[in-house]
Amino acid sequence: MMEKNDFIAELEGIERKLKFASSRLKMLRLAYEGKNESLYGETLRFQTTMERMALQARNLPYFTWRKQARVDVGKNVLDCIPHEIGFTKEGWFSVRIPMLLPKKNSGSVDYIREAMYPIMYNFFKDKPRVRYNDCVIVYRHVYGIDYPNMRMRDHDNIEVNQVTDIIALYVMPDDNPNVCNHYYMSARGSENRTEIYVVPKGDFVHWLEQEKNMKIEGVKLFETQQ
Repeated sequence: MMEKNDFIAELEGIERKLKFASSRLKMLRLAYEGKNESLYGETLRFQTTMERMALQARNLPYFTWRKQARVDVGKNVLDCIPHEIGFTKEGWFSVRIPMLLPKKNSGSVDYIREAMYPIMYNFFKDKPRVRYNDCVIVYRHVYGIDYPNMRMRDHDNIEVNQVTDIIALYVMPDDNPNVCNHYYMSARGSENRTEIYVVPKGDFVHWLEQEKNMKIEGVKLFETQQ
């Protein structure tokens, strides 16, 4: 059971972040109006603050000692972050995250990680788990049409390990090199997002061919393997 002082400490932490976020908003406006080169850095700092505040706010329901808090918080995550999850027509497992993964040291992956746990659980709770025993896990980083080329990230600077761990928990026996290889690529799309595919190694060349003609909004996903 959480102490009352813990709850107050969390509230005070959120209040401090709100004040800091307000000051960052003013800096964003000034940087934008002055066409300042610091604008991009300011947007990242603001995003980091909001991500941390969201994580802290998510803890508050647990301090009320309600047994259903975990279920209700998970439902809120599902409602607020519209991930797409399912299988392609070829039978490849896929998750579409409606955001780009943060660069190392410039944002928190915790928000995405904590969102994916209930999303994966909810999808598989009434389904038998699939197992890809010899596969390639593909990260396709999709940038919206208006996203500047100069801001596209180096693949080795994008946080993927924690996301891979969650996906492996449900669709692979493990994520070690004996089970899967990794492939990273970037593409243009209708909006910023991260697409993840788990593809049997024997199908990987086929996936590469399919990728060349993927629709700008992404491929259709099905509830079960076709």
